[in-house]
Amino acid sequence: MKSLRHTLFLLITITYGYSYASEEDKSFQEQSMLSVLYVQTSTEFAANNIQTFNNASKALDMALQDKTWTAALEQKNNFSSKKPAIIVDVDETVLDNSSFQSRTILSGLSYPNGWAKWVNESNASAVEGAYEFLHYANDSDVKIFYVTNRLESFREPTIKNLKRLGLPFDDNKNTLLMRVDENVRDKTERRKYIADDYRIVLLVGDQLTDFISTKEAYVFHSDRKKLAKKYSDMWGSKWFMITNPTYGRWELSIYDKMPKSEDEAIQKRKETLNP
Repeated sequence: MKSLRHTLFLLITITYGYSYASEEDKSFQEQSMLSVLYVQTSTEFAANNIQTFNNASKALDMALQDKTWTAALEQKNNFSSKKPAIIVDVDETVLDNSSFQSRTILSGLSYPNGWAKWVNESNASAVEGAYEFLHYANDSDVKIFYVTNRLESFREPTIKNLKRLGLPFDDNKNTLLMRVDENVRDKTERRKYIADDYRIVLLVGDQLTDFISTKEAYVFHSDRKKLAKKYSDMWGSKWFMITNPTYGRWELSIYDKMPKSEDEAIQKRKETLNP
């Protein structure tokens, strides 16, 4: 299996794009225009998210009836008597940041340019279906944990955004687990922390790393795609994936070495196409 950990820097220069992004030449950012428009305008995208959350609600009912049910690979023995909990990612799972993505296209500048300003506005809308699902879980006496790779410095505006949307949030317990170290994106330890006290019954996210470790997820695309089949018994029963066509590790995984320019990156994308 070909590892991409040696190209971690590529996550910044390619996936977030600001190494090539330019206010003078916006073409690199404009490549994502259709994917952002798909998120913002297509009924198909909204319907798919509603479908996913509706199915998650049905799975939650089954999970609550089965004390042997757990969705977390990190969950260890003797969890049947623990209170049930779900883990949901925040960005593009609960909060829709497509307005920020629109800004990057119009300005020509990508993440992290403008990201802090956007987060501090606390104005992201909810992903379709998330509100109903989270309230269903909350009404079912299931603890909701928001596990996000937003930096800890964004805690207050993130909470403000969640509450502005009327989403369930427990002020009496730390249910928002953020990224403390900007260099560590793996969520495994945070899932373990929750599993110590709760039976994790469902996971919902938009990236592979919302379900598995970065070590397993950071591989070349041909190997990465095999992970879908490896965990085929989890998808749609205990793990629920929200489609995110605008950014993610999926793009990083198509580069076997870091492109030195925008043209080289585009050429590699074309070579990866399967006509």
